[in-house]
This record gives sequence, structure tokens and C-alpha cells, in this order.
Amino acid sequence: ISQTASLAVRGKHTLPKLPYDYAALEPIICREIMELHHQKHHQTYVNNLNAAEEQLEEAKSKSDTTKLIQLAPALRFNGGGHINHTIFWQNLSPNKSQPSDDLKKAIESQWKSFEDFKKELTTLTVAVQ
Repeated sequence: ISQTASLAVRGKHTLPKLPYDYAALEPIICREIMELHHQKHHQTYVNNLNAAEEQLEEAKSKSDTTKLIQLAPALRFNGGGHINHTIFWQNLSPNKSQPSDDLKKAIESQWKSFEDFKKELTTLTVAVQ
């Protein structure tokens, strides 16, 4: 198979495995919430993205421009949900860490403290989907 042909063949999206146990983030995030969010919520994005991509391939094969346009929101929403959650799982860790000295100084130059930074960040992002 040529490199071009192998690039054209793509498998379905899959739910990534977590790099830690579901209970590893307790007591901050309990096992049940992690399981629900990973196995149900994120899995739904994966399932819906795969379904939308199958419909996309069918619409492309039929040159169905109307269907291609109609699929854009589902592809964007479910693809974004899948990508964002994949990044989210990697950014969580059972190991507590502190910002580097340079990052801490930069935060404290704009906010009075790391705690003030976290409060403002929480306030600003509470409504972000």
C-alpha cells in the first residue's frame, strides 16, 4: 500500500484509556463521577462522532451537498467533545503539583496570588461548554 492510500484508510474513533484508575482522583473527583463521565459522557461523543462520519462518507459518495452541510454541527460538536475530553483526561493527575517559579511569578504579577488566579479562572470559565 502506498503512503497516500494508507493515509486515506482511517479507523473509527475510540474512547481513550485513562492513565490512572477511576478512584485515583478521590476525594476531589469520586470514582462514580469519573466512570460516568468517561464511560458514558465521553463515550457518547465518540459514538456520535463515528456515526456522523459514517453519514459524511455516505453523503460524499452520493454528492449530497445538503446532507454534507447538515452534518457540520454534529461533526464539530462531537469531534470537539471527543478532542476536549481526551485532552482533559491527560491534564488530570492524582499527583499534586505546583506551578514552576516562572509561572508563579507571572501569575502573581497579574493577580495577587495563585488562589486569586484560581478564583477568577473559575468565575470566568463556569459557563464555558
